Amino acid sequence: MKTPVFTGSSVAIVTPFKGGSVDYDKLAQLIDCQLERGTDAITACGTTGEGAALSFDEHTEVIRFCVKRVNKRVPVIAGSGSNCTEKALTLSKACCDAGADALLIVTPYYNKTTQPGLCGHFTYIADRVEKPVILYNVPSRTGMTISRETYRQLSQHPNINGVKEASGSHSIVQSIIRDCGGNLNVWCGNDDDIVPMMSLGAIGVISAAANVIPGVISDIAHACLKSDFKTASALQIEYADLIAALFYQVNPIPVKAAMNLLGLGVGIPRMPLCELTEAEKAVLRGVMERSGKIR
Repeated sequence: MKTPVFTGSSVAIVTPFKGGSVDYDKLAQLIDCQLERGTDAITACGTTGEGAALSFDEHTEVIRFCVKRVNKRVPVIAGSGSNCTEKALTLSKACCDAGADALLIVTPYYNKTTQPGLCGHFTYIADRVEKPVILYNVPSRTGMTISRETYRQLSQHPNINGVKEASGSHSIVQSIIRDCGGNLNVWCGNDDDIVPMMSLGAIGVISAAANVIPGVISDIAHACLKSDFKTASALQIEYADLIAALFYQVNPIPVKAAMNLLGLGVGIPRMPLCELTEAEKAVLRGVMERSGKIR
């Protein structure tokens, strides 16, 4: 049995920008707000954190800053994947040196690979870093998925702790739980799927929506951990429209727009991502008003 990096809710925290640079004062406020509302881990520089749009120095400095600000209150997980194995290893080592408690490593994208290539990619990195590795399966972003047999093989590696599963396939989740057992922890990677996945055995969520509704996402995850699926399901359904609205454009475009509508001032995404149109913002505002997030 592998001790999980965390259980419950981890925010996939946005990277706030001001004048084109990382806004560290705002990042500190966001981290403090998350911890006050029950978030169990901070995941930085992932998809929602626009890790792909950060320079190497920015990336490692954001991780270093998060580690210092969190000050061991919860784990800090660093997104450190790449479609180049050596680049992913270099970034992963730098994030470990910056103090990250674990690494979130996405499957290779664009050039992609075969299933044996996936095994080689993740094994090569996990063999050479000192912190636990969380796999990230998100075929909607990468164009490829981790197979059941590859999961089974990777689960045997002592330094591969688990997976953020965002394939949307419940059958894959079932097979991981059945075939890998305690050798591969599973975290939900889709905010609209927390209750179904946790009912199958996932132990939490790495959430983009937690940037906007951190307490709600934490409450859903912790109700599931207590097997109180009635409470968790009611919350999942109550906030379904808002969660859907946060993903009706490329993440984190709507998430950042929602945070700005809440007065959090996180700036706009970096190119090639762009702001919502005024019409799209009006739709998002309407959903947020109906959910009670803004008045």
